[in-house]
Amino acid sequence: MGIFQRYMSLWVALCIAAGVILGVLVPNVFGAIARLEFAHVNLVVAVLIWVMIYPMMVQIDFRSMREVGRKPKGLLLTLIVNWLIKPFTMAALGWLFFRVIFVDWVDPQSAGEFIAGMILLGVAPCTAMVFVWSQLTRGDPNYTLVQVSVNDIIMVFAFAPITAFLLGVSDIHVPWATLLLSVVLYVVLPLVAGALTRYRLERDGDGERLAGLLQTLKPWSIVGLLATVVLLFGFQAETILAQPQTIGLIAIPLLIQTYGIFVLAYAAAYWLRLPHNIAAPACMIGTSNFFELAVAVAISLFGLHSGAALATVVGVLVEVPVMLSLVAIANKTRHWFDGRVSTAA
Repeated sequence: MGIFQRYMSLWVALCIAAGVILGVLVPNVFGAIARLEFAHVNLVVAVLIWVMIYPMMVQIDFRSMREVGRKPKGLLLTLIVNWLIKPFTMAALGWLFFRVIFVDWVDPQSAGEFIAGMILLGVAPCTAMVFVWSQLTRGDPNYTLVQVSVNDIIMVFAFAPITAFLLGVSDIHVPWATLLLSVVLYVVLPLVAGALTRYRLERDGDGERLAGLLQTLKPWSIVGLLATVVLLFGFQAETILAQPQTIGLIAIPLLIQTYGIFVLAYAAAYWLRLPHNIAAPACMIGTSNFFELAVAVAISLFGLHSGAALATVVGVLVEVPVMLSLVAIANKTRHWFDGRVSTAA
């Protein structure tokens, strides 16, 4: 891990502080940035999201899909957790906490937007940071690549329908045009651009050039993330200072969801007799979120200053330290999986 990834929690915390301070000191600047929109999509944030997502998409080698049939259990576990369990438990927790437990502390409109932000996090399984978590748990890199590739393909088709369904269940109006535009802008187009870039370099037999490009792009992905955090907390500065407890309220169900999904997935991996180098990354993919996409769609659907955008940003805040704690748990329990390997893992 590079210095940015190793100390991600620190950089995110510093960017949060910087965003809030700048949002108070120069609110007109953030207001001007907020007005740079087209079809409800903020152009500055869109560029930063692309800076984050494009390097991730270049890493994906879709030829690895041919390996899916050899060891299907780990992939099936990831897909079931990501698409049949996680979105719905996230929506349920959001409803439980903001419509029942925290009902006296949050107004109905903000509660609905917080739930929407949580849903967006739940429907966006992690793409890029999974490679970091896989490396830290000594996971199988090729199998992790298969899992990520399949998830990205499913995301192209499933993200919008599941999001719309869950937002509808939560009694939130869904602007389908904006949602579909967000999926095209932040998933389909970066995926195509990344695939074309990789194809072009590999066709020329220039593996070193591809590796060099990925190495060059990696820091920019983190820079894009941190710049986005500064902007988002700058937009939300007044809300955060007026209601600092809101961050804690949002973090509580997110923490419960993250640890709960990990326990469920890890127990299932143990029961399926998966080798640890497949089980650990599979659980990390199901546990962590593609928060870049969630942030982008929240802004597109609900606006830069919305509770939904704030909820997805809080997801960024809690993601890294929580995932590092899960990496530690996975590494300490590696011996649980010794001698329990299934040949069809």
